[in-house]
Amino acid sequence: MKQHKNRRILMPIYAAATSMTILTGFTSFAAETEPISVQPSVSREETAEWGFSDIAGEMHEEVLADTKTAAEEAREAYIKKEEERKAAEEAARIAAEKAAAEAAAQADKELLASLIFCEAGNQPYEGQVAVGAVVMNRVKSGSYPDSIADVIYQSGQFTPAMTGWLDSVLASGGYTESAMQAAEDALAGSNPVGDCLYFSTGGWGMQIGDHFFH
Repeated sequence: MKQHKNRRILMPIYAAATSMTILTGFTSFAAETEPISVQPSVSREETAEWGFSDIAGEMHEEVLADTKTAAEEAREAYIKKEEERKAAEEAARIAAEKAAAEAAAQADKELLASLIFCEAGNQPYEGQVAVGAVVMNRVKSGSYPDSIADVIYQSGQFTPAMTGWLDSVLASGGYTESAMQAAEDALAGSNPVGDCLYFSTGGWGMQIGDHFFH
C-alpha cells in the first residue's frame, strides 16, 4: 500500500519535470534558430471589407460603361431617326411641290386650250398657236398680269372669258385635241407672231387665217 501511495505522488512530479525539459529544449532550439519574419495578419473583417469594396468598384465601373454605351447607342439611334424623319419630310415636301406644280401646269394648259378653242377653234393650226402665243407674250411683258389665268380673265380682254363660254368649255373639257396641242406648243415656246400682244378679226398687222396680230 505504501509503495502504491508513493507512486501516485511521484507521477505528477515526473510529468511536470518532463514537461519542463521539453519546454526548456524547445525554448533553447527556438533561441538558436533565426527569427522567422511574420507578416502582419489581416483580420477577416478587413479582408471581407477590401473584397466587397473592390467588387463594388468593379461593378460601378461596369455599370457606368454600360450606361455610357447605351446612352451613345440611344443618341446615335435618335440622330439616325431624326435624319430619316427629316429626309422623309423633305421628300414629301418635294413630292407635294412637284404634284402642285404639275397640277397648276395642267390647269394652265387646259385653260389656254379652252381659250384657243373659243377664239380660234375654226382657224388653221398656226392661227391657234398664235392665239396661245399672244397670251404668253402678255404674261412675259410686264404690262399685263404675270400668270396665264390672270391674263385670260383680265377684265375687258377676251370675250369668251367675259361671256362665260370659256368657263363652260373648261368645265366640260370641250376643247379639241388641236386646241390642246396648240396650247402645249405655245407653252413650250412656239411663237409665229413675234412680240404681238393683240389680235382681232379686222384691222392691221400680221394676218393668220381670219385674225390680224399686232
